[in-house]
Amino acid sequence: MPVPNKIMLITYADSMGRNLKELKYLLKKHFRDAIGGLHILPFFPSSADRGFAPITYEKVDEAFGTWDDIEALREDFYLMFDFMINHISRQSIFFQDFLARKDESPYATMFIRYRDIWPCGEPTVQELDMIYKRKPRPPYVTVEFADGTTEKIWCTFSDEQIDLNVTSEVTRAFIKKTLEYLAKKGASLIRLDAVAYTIKKRGTNCFFVEPEIWELLEFCREVLAPYGVEILPEVHEHYSFQLKLAERGYWVYDFALPMLVLHTLYSGSTTRLVDWLRICPRKQFTTLDTHDGIGVVDVKDLLTDEEIEKTKEYLYSRGANVKRIYSTTAYNNLDIYQINCTYYSALGNNDDAYLLARAIQFFAPGIPQVYYVGLLAGENDIELVERTKQGRDINRHYYTVEEVEENLRRPAVQKLLQLMRFRNTYPAFSGDFAIQETNSEHLLVLRWKKDEYEATLEANAQTFNFTVTYSDPSRGTKEKLF
Repeated sequence: MPVPNKIMLITYADSMGRNLKELKYLLKKHFRDAIGGLHILPFFPSSADRGFAPITYEKVDEAFGTWDDIEALREDFYLMFDFMINHISRQSIFFQDFLARKDESPYATMFIRYRDIWPCGEPTVQELDMIYKRKPRPPYVTVEFADGTTEKIWCTFSDEQIDLNVTSEVTRAFIKKTLEYLAKKGASLIRLDAVAYTIKKRGTNCFFVEPEIWELLEFCREVLAPYGVEILPEVHEHYSFQLKLAERGYWVYDFALPMLVLHTLYSGSTTRLVDWLRICPRKQFTTLDTHDGIGVVDVKDLLTDEEIEKTKEYLYSRGANVKRIYSTTAYNNLDIYQINCTYYSALGNNDDAYLLARAIQFFAPGIPQVYYVGLLAGENDIELVERTKQGRDINRHYYTVEEVEENLRRPAVQKLLQLMRFRNTYPAFSGDFAIQETNSEHLLVLRWKKDEYEATLEANAQTFNFTVTYSDPSRGTKEKLF
């Protein structure tokens, strides 16, 4: 079944209300027309990283609800689930059995032992330097088996997230079984988390290793094809990776857009943004904010190194309540190439700038994703980040039902929802996209047209003034939304 061209909300199961039931209550009562899809961030039992260290995929964490609650959400929204294809929890039955029985474990080949990659059991300094790392440490943990021996096991992210050997028959059987299970549980899309890290091969940087990565992606696609479920590979890196994926027909993320829009609104120049909108994939999900930070590497070469640095400097100097230290190891930052900040606060908590940013996103090619904090124009949660010392928590506020409903009264949120309803219902957004030439780098004109329907965004990146106009064929008139 084709993925509907309607805005997708990204949220945790316990971030808009305490659980899935309260989430459903809020979405059905207040957001039904503004949201068509729902990406529920990992809702499985997990031992770390707020769900991204799954112990099992066969259960819903009891704190959130049950599979019946997931099914209830599917009645109103198309759903995306996460599959952490690169790793699994240290507490999973698979890894625990491996620790207990070592080579005798039926799951021994599910994991990557340093001794199996390098003849001496260790990479050379040159080999280690070559590996693509997102943490300031070598990618391993030393584990002790029940017999008292120790070994280094590949671990890209936290100590609770043990990497899987995706080339082994045992792991492939696990992948197949899990993907089929999630498809049967109602996923329209399955997001392959950290998929670029899956292939470990001596003599490479162990990131998006070709051609092996293509074989793995095709394996996943073929498993899901009978269910009509598609995959969304999650790759945070140079934009060229998204273009490669798009060439082969995969859904991709537009992770370049967040920094490009910030640069546009900070500098007042639309030039770099327009250059990207001309060449970006069309079968994509657009983002401004996610559960992670604002990606920097994704925009390299779309902005010059100087422009990237200026954008970062502006964010730290003009953004609201954001500090460099929140994106460092002092606050347990897992990704040294991301900035931890809500998008609203990155724009100085400025309603006009924020609404223009969303208007640009909604007129860009692709299906927009809106993170729950962004949906409510949320500010940086300094209290939470200082309590947990987890930098990414600055953008992970826990909203009660009452807080959500209180935020709905804010003019900025009301206008955002009006924009979202328009984007979801106006027919032109399923038509042709065009960028109109202007006589000023400050001006941006984006247009969608299908048959007699036409919608146009005209914006000034320097003043943040913008208008959205559209044709009404039933009346033969042009109407103004903003």
